[in-house]
Amino acid sequence: MENKFLEKVSQAWSTELPYSETMDDYLDELLPSARSMGEDLREDHFYLNKPWLEFRDDEKFHDTILHFYNEGGEYLKSVNGDVSNGSWRYLESSNKMMIEDELYDLAYLDSEFFILSKHGDQKRLKKRKYFVMVFEPVGRKLEWRNVVEKLYGKYRNSNNFYYFLAFMVVLIVILVALLSQ
Repeated sequence: MENKFLEKVSQAWSTELPYSETMDDYLDELLPSARSMGEDLREDHFYLNKPWLEFRDDEKFHDTILHFYNEGGEYLKSVNGDVSNGSWRYLESSNKMMIEDELYDLAYLDSEFFILSKHGDQKRLKKRKYFVMVFEPVGRKLEWRNVVEKLYGKYRNSNNFYYFLAFMVVLIVILVALLSQ
């Protein structure tokens, strides 16, 4: 009986990622909830001097694009091994980032994911809303749907911990109440 109860509780917490056609749609669903778990751009040790692999949901996108944000505002972009350089800048007062001549808002950042959203109404312009990058050792063998599932799994596992913690606190309170009678 105990196992069935725990199984029911764990099933309630293991929700599946709802299906969407595009990466932007998935991220529109996921990021508002996951954002609170992420970091801010001022915590630059999360993204400086690391290889960030770009992901897109475009069927015609087959390039391997790495982005490097180095100290001093140096920006390196490798497209299939051909490197170009430029600059990036953190706009401290607004938690935004300029890469070359494009402005981005932070959508999500942690040690594995670096997701920016291009400033402006990209949907109306029929352009990609999100600039999705994954730390290269993590994303090397993934497809874009796997990337979204991995981010969702991180979010779900973090929430499960808090649900479990709340459940344990309630259980302890009930036990204390029962034992004190």
